[in-house]
Amino acid sequence: MLNFGRARSQSRSNRSMSLGGMEYPDPKRKNSFVGKILLAATLTAICIIMLKQSPSFNTTSSFSLHEAGVTHVLVTGGAGYIGSHAALRLLRDQYRVTIVDNLSRGNLGAVKVLQELFPEPGRLQFIYADLGDPKSVNKIFSENAFDAVMHFAAVAYVGESTLHPLKYYHNITSNTLVVLEAMAAHDVKTLIYSSTCATYGEPEKMPITEETPQLPINPYGKAKKMAEDIILDFHKNSDMAVMILRYFNVIGSDPEGRLGEAPRPELREHGRISGACFDAARGIIPGLKVRGTDYKTSDGTCIRDYIDVTDLVDAHVKALEHAQRRKVGIYNVGTGKGSSVKEFVEACKKATGVDLKVDFLPRRPGDYAEVFSDPSKILRELNWSAQHTNLKESLQVAWRWQKAHRDGYGTNPLVTSS
Repeated sequence: MLNFGRARSQSRSNRSMSLGGMEYPDPKRKNSFVGKILLAATLTAICIIMLKQSPSFNTTSSFSLHEAGVTHVLVTGGAGYIGSHAALRLLRDQYRVTIVDNLSRGNLGAVKVLQELFPEPGRLQFIYADLGDPKSVNKIFSENAFDAVMHFAAVAYVGESTLHPLKYYHNITSNTLVVLEAMAAHDVKTLIYSSTCATYGEPEKMPITEETPQLPINPYGKAKKMAEDIILDFHKNSDMAVMILRYFNVIGSDPEGRLGEAPRPELREHGRISGACFDAARGIIPGLKVRGTDYKTSDGTCIRDYIDVTDLVDAHVKALEHAQRRKVGIYNVGTGKGSSVKEFVEACKKATGVDLKVDFLPRRPGDYAEVFSDPSKILRELNWSAQHTNLKESLQVAWRWQKAHRDGYGTNPLVTSS
């Protein structure tokens, strides 16, 4: 019989030896342990060397470098309705684009569409951040080499602004100041500012020119005018190129059906009339509410200048192309033609093929009777004019997207509340 017990006891002779209550490590075991450490260190060093030799390791991001022949544009609010369409146009025109958005009004789905269309490295990046946080904004500017900023990010509903004015002054005026300070600190020299005809208020004369006095009558318009004033005051002692675009009522969507307007459900009540028309046509709401029928207009309803989003982003690109250091350009962006709300509703009925139920209600606070532009200055100086001026056709394009995207872009996983 084999003596397994003895063999086991003998195998333990390799363990540490005890003498007088003290433990003495076996020198052979110590050498083995040190050898393993040296082997691990050697392998780690080899891995590091191999990784450093790899082109994908420790390379500087193309977004952090200025590159000859490439214009890197920061698009704030680029996940929103207008901002996403602007980003699409910029990418199509070979600009490098960084979108910054907190998704409180924008849609991550729009960003994903853009990422799928332009997947090449160095074309598009999305940064989830709030412009109300100066540290975050400064970090973004310090880590990226921007050549220009298109500043769209803003809450933008007249009715909501009368209910929550402080929100509008923070979001529009204060956040614009944060962006402007970051641009100054990091030597970004071109700003295209998205403003609004709401800064004019309710002018006595039509059409509105760029010299029409700015007398806003609601917090949205007031906040935008304050932001404009800050930009203009800063520019007096700056060599920055500034373009301010005051645009009118935006409609339509990408003609190829890639992007559209998808406001958050809780904001539908404050949203654009086109969104309300589509909601009524889809049965999401029982009918269309027209607020105000006693204005001093031909049919008693408000008159507005409706600009197609495709034309609007074209104006922004033209402004970027024509921006000049130490100069400010201020332009109205509209069609030059006014349409009443009743006329708009009839166009929407034809575009959707649905005989919408219409309820006529009292005026909405902060609204004005008649607003349409004189776009002759932007035609003269930037060679821009609206090309999509048929209401029914613009609404048909938007309606196609709405029908194909009944839930819009879906939910924003990064956002739980406004």
